[in-house]
Parts: sequence; structure tokens; C-alpha cells
Amino acid sequence: MRTHAASSDHAAQSGGSSHLDPLDGLRSPDGPCCDVFLTGTVFLDIIFTGLDSAPVRGTESWARGMGSSPGGVANMATALARLGLRTSLAAAFGDDHYGEYCWDALAQGEGIDLGMSRTVPGWHSPVTVSMAYEGERTMVSHGHEAPPPAGPGPFPQCPPRARGAIAALAPGRSEEWIAAAARGGAKVFADVGWDDTGRWDLGGLTDLEHCEAFLPNAEEAMRYTRTDCPRAAARALAEKVPVAVVTLGAEGAYAVDGSTGETAEVPAIAVEALDPTGAGDVFVAGFVTGTLAGWPLADRLAFAGLTAALSVQEFGGSLSAPGWSEIAAWWRQVRACDAQDPQALRRYAFLEELLPAAGRPWPLRRAVPTIGFRTPA
Repeated sequence: MRTHAASSDHAAQSGGSSHLDPLDGLRSPDGPCCDVFLTGTVFLDIIFTGLDSAPVRGTESWARGMGSSPGGVANMATALARLGLRTSLAAAFGDDHYGEYCWDALAQGEGIDLGMSRTVPGWHSPVTVSMAYEGERTMVSHGHEAPPPAGPGPFPQCPPRARGAIAALAPGRSEEWIAAAARGGAKVFADVGWDDTGRWDLGGLTDLEHCEAFLPNAEEAMRYTRTDCPRAAARALAEKVPVAVVTLGAEGAYAVDGSTGETAEVPAIAVEALDPTGAGDVFVAGFVTGTLAGWPLADRLAFAGLTAALSVQEFGGSLSAPGWSEIAAWWRQVRACDAQDPQALRRYAFLEELLPAAGRPWPLRRAVPTIGFRTPA
């Protein structure tokens, strides 16, 4: 008997392992085997949805929905793999049941290469409980930093040769693998978290010099650039990095190509959000996919926003990431609606030549959001 990851059902149902390869025309025998490399912490995410309000101290709250899935860096790795990119992840996994589930979900369910990952004996998996209500979420996490590898090895100072790499920058911290990935020809895409020091020193993000694109949210971008407008912040960041993308929440996203001066702004797609967990990671994965495929800036931005919008309509960060069949089903559905704005449809017309001839209607059934059912070995 073995616990199989629920997400393995998703690959067959929603296009996570579809035959659509967005980089098909760019591949060559001497090209890199890996499309995107990333590293970070994998959490087990437990998500409660359908709460009417935040939990009240001293009471018990019942959620109308619940899901479990690999989280943390697994959100972005899964989103990349479901979009057809050959994804390599370097991460530590506990040797508990949670770690086994997350490993199986990513390696078997999503086809992610875990050759640079490791299982750590006696280390328990980090866990996050997320509660979604009123369009927001509250999270409680627990975990300890994984012990370093016992001996010398490639984890993760020597990343594989890849077309792209995704890094999480932190003030005052430099990671050798980022520079190594850039030297190896990878386009490095970076996001950043909240600066708890309050300094917001752009010069402290030393690895930014190795990056192809930087994708902060509006508040982060304005604080780092000392501006009061996210679009001005994006223009300022484009002086430091080739492409600056600032996410604007419900307003969409704005991007500046510093090498050409080109700008693009795409509004967000209005959806009824069930769970926003991992939407930012899915956005980055969509933008990376379009960039590596050589799409125009505005198409990359629109595609990133679309994938993020589709993700918030489902449970969890990794389980909610859409595949090509879901994107195709959405495109057929919106074109069939008489009330659609023709100009808005034209914004996504580039999908027409990309999408598979999916035969199932929208919405598509996704994976059962639980740790897993037991099936015969």
C-alpha cells in the first residue's frame, strides 16, 4: 500500500502533463535539458476556505472548504511544470509522511525533476495553515531550517544548465548559485519579500545585477524606489534590471523593458476568488513561460495575469495552478459569451495559435484537494 499524491489526477485531467510545449520550436540537441531551475523551502499547505470571517478567540469556526497540497516553492515549480516547462527543483524534504506526500506529488504527479533535492532524516516538514475569507488570507506556519548537507555537493551552489532560473532576493544576502546560473546562460527572474528591517535599500539586493527580470508588488516596488506611484517605481527599477514588472493587485500589472523603453499594462481579469494562495507564484511562472518562449512584453503580462486569475478559483497554491487544457477551456468559454468586450478578447487573441484543441468544457474538474487516498500497490 502506498499513499499517492492527489495532484497526480490533475495531470491527466487539466493539462499539467499535456503535450503542448511552449518552447518546442526553440529546442535543439545541444540545448539545456532543464528549462527552469529553482530552489527554496517546500511546505505542506493546509488551506481552509469558505470562512465568513476571521476566527474569533475562544470559539470554533467551521470552514466550508478544505484543501492540502505542497506549498512554498512547490507552488511555482508546479505552475511551471503544468505550463510544459522542464522544471528542476532543489529542496529539502522531511522523512515524515508529509515529506513523502510532497515528494510524490511533485515528482510523480507533476513530473518535476527532484534530482537535486534531498530527504533529511529526522527533520519534520514545514507546515502552513492558511485561512481564506473576505478575499484575504491569514496564515500560521511552523518549521525549522533544514540542516546543511553532510558533505560537498551540488545543493544548490552548482545549478544545472538551464534556460531560466527563479530566485527570491533578500536584503543583504547574496547567493552564489544565482551568479552561477547567470554565468551558465540562464535568464534569472527574481521576486522579493517584505523587508522586515524597514530599510528598503535597493542596493542591498546585490543579486539583482544578475537578473533578467524583477517582479515585486506595487508596495514593495514603491518602497525600494522611494516613489509614490507603482508605474514610476517600475520605470526606476528598469534602470537597474532589463525588465521590471510591478503587480498592481486588482488593477493588473505594469512592465517596463529597460533596454527598449517599451511599456505594457494589462488589467486584471475579474474572477470570484476562492483562495489566493500562490497566485503571485503562478503569475511569475506565466511570465517566465512567455519570456522563454520569446513572446512580446504585453502578451507575457496578459498570460501571467490570466494564469494567476485561473489559479485563485481553486484550492491551494500548487493544486490550483492551471494547465494548458484549462486555459484552452477558458478561452473557448469567454469567446462564446455575447457580453464580452471585443477589445478585451483581442488582448488574448495570441492564445489562438498556442492552445490545444481541448474537448472538455469549462470549468474543468481538478485534483481532489487532500493528502491522498490509499490505492493497491
